[in-house]
Amino acid sequence: MSSAPPAAALFPPPPDAVSLYDGKVMHARLKPKPHRFVYRVFSLLIDLDRLERAGRISRLFSVGRFNLVAFHERDHGPGDGSSLSAHARELSARAGVDLAGGRVLLLCYPRILGYAFNPLATYWCYGTNGDLRAVIYEVTNTFKERHAYVAPVREGELTAAGLRQTRDKLMYVSPFLDMAMSYAFRLRPPGDGVRLRILQRDAEGPILSATFAGERRALTSASLAGLCARMPLMTLKVIAAIHWEAARLWAKGVALAEHPPAPSASASFDAPGSIRHGRPPTRRSSTPPAPRQIKNAAQP
Repeated sequence: MSSAPPAAALFPPPPDAVSLYDGKVMHARLKPKPHRFVYRVFSLLIDLDRLERAGRISRLFSVGRFNLVAFHERDHGPGDGSSLSAHARELSARAGVDLAGGRVLLLCYPRILGYAFNPLATYWCYGTNGDLRAVIYEVTNTFKERHAYVAPVREGELTAAGLRQTRDKLMYVSPFLDMAMSYAFRLRPPGDGVRLRILQRDAEGPILSATFAGERRALTSASLAGLCARMPLMTLKVIAAIHWEAARLWAKGVALAEHPPAPSASASFDAPGSIRHGRPPTRRSSTPPAPRQIKNAAQP
């Protein structure tokens, strides 16, 4: 009986210090009122241990300074400009994942003319042999709150069809979605293309599907100029679209959800404890639970 191919043979990461993924974002709300939209966007995949090299590839792209397109470490993680590679490796180590000798790549929106907002940025954490060992889902809401869901790649999660992981929702994101929900992540790790699908579920079933599908392009001055010409001020449009679509939902009569405090911890881990990672949320009881005090997380 032949053994399954190693993970490194399934989805080897791109060798470049930085790449572009040109594609589309789609959101489809399934209930209580159907709502769907599609926007064209492009993302950056950057090797967090080769930032200096990435910043020398194009005159239109910089790392840590202003340009037409730029990447700043302070836009992610602790938000203080410290090493994001060290940040991802520390989080992975706390989840029992050793990344010594491996790469850490970040898929995110870049800054365009100095502005960026990333509702979701994903860290792809690889071992020495190029095997995908963990994904860190970094969620940021419009209230300047951020939480990292650290997800080691467990046996059976990564197959030729892609990566399948599940996490409980721990931080408030949309004013129109309650907290008692879970995320089902269905991913095709970055290579010639990348696919992200997030199915959000409540106790009664699926409520929201969000996807990003992008095709890899080399980062050059020509490719950056072309993408920025076709999608001018893209990152400003991202935040504008969030508020526009929220207004449309409100106009449809979708009820607002209560905004609880952010988790006291800036990251959650796949480990035994109170976090029910991997399990569907329980159906709500007709008797409200006793109030629980949660301290606000320190914001970057």
